[in-house]
Amino acid sequence: MSVVVIDGSMGEGGGQILRYSLSLSALTLKPVRIFNIRAKRSNPGLRPQHLTAVKALQTITNARVEGASVGSMEIYFEPRTRKPGNYIFNIGTAGSVSLVIQAILPTLLFSNGYSRVEITGGTDVPWSPPIDYMRFVFSYNLRLFGVNINIKLLRRGHYPRGGGRVVLEINPVKDRLKPISMVERGDIKGIKGISHAVKLPSHVAERQARSASQYIREKLGIEPVIEIETYPSDKDPHLGPGSGIVLYADVECNSRLGGDSLGARGKRAEIVGREAAEKLVYELTSNMCFDSHMGDMLIPYMFLAAGKSIVGVSNITLHTLTAIEVSKKFLPEAHVEIEGSRGDKGRIIIEGVGFSP
Repeated sequence: MSVVVIDGSMGEGGGQILRYSLSLSALTLKPVRIFNIRAKRSNPGLRPQHLTAVKALQTITNARVEGASVGSMEIYFEPRTRKPGNYIFNIGTAGSVSLVIQAILPTLLFSNGYSRVEITGGTDVPWSPPIDYMRFVFSYNLRLFGVNINIKLLRRGHYPRGGGRVVLEINPVKDRLKPISMVERGDIKGIKGISHAVKLPSHVAERQARSASQYIREKLGIEPVIEIETYPSDKDPHLGPGSGIVLYADVECNSRLGGDSLGARGKRAEIVGREAAEKLVYELTSNMCFDSHMGDMLIPYMFLAAGKSIVGVSNITLHTLTAIEVSKKFLPEAHVEIEGSRGDKGRIIIEGVGFSP
């Protein structure tokens, strides 16, 4: 089988290219060589969290791998099979659990049995989707394709300590993924969220939620329902300190859009809550069914679905365009159209390949 070659400096030039390339290699069982890994980052090459994704997919597919070390700018990955099972992976740092989930999910979905994966690492860290976004937005929207997964949060882990624990339960696809056609969102049916504070006073989570609620009321005239998650310090299973808030809106087209913000030293809780609310309102203002982050996460599933998918996204981001270019390398039979310009809302139309286990 010919090797797919990926230039890691293409598009956004970061870890996303590595994750998507390895994920689609493991899924299609096509070997891949990736060079210039994270070439556009200040600390180029593989980082510990990327190695976890490599080793996880190596285990799941019994792959032959070359170049899997911290700082490596090139890797060769040759998968052999897709094995469901009970897996445990430890990132060993505050590297993102959410990004590892993104990498391993497609392969296990198309394995021939149920899988349970426990991942230890960062659940609420900068530059990646918070675990609550994955639990309440990502997994919810994937069900539209016929994906049946469950993400359980056992323990939060913030930067820099990490140590969070998440369980991903995956029921395999029985036949093929369904295409979806969802462009304009219609009316907002309701807004919910979860505001958490770990190893911090409980009022931090309360102030985050209060600030977010106030902004949403002012801008949308809707009273959100935001769950407050705090623990007495002596009974707190989570690692910290840290805080954050994730908001999500259920809309008439039957999708969810999200907005989030993380706390940081010196950053007032009111700012954290308002940031998340501003992001959600921005996403909703587009009147599209999917937010900008969900836009790039949907791409592999649109390529895999059996038929034409049409989705409306709030922002055609560089991440979305990069996801499309990488997916084309592994599934060239798919046909792609983009209506709209980068940085603006638009429609993505993909005639999927009808991938089957």
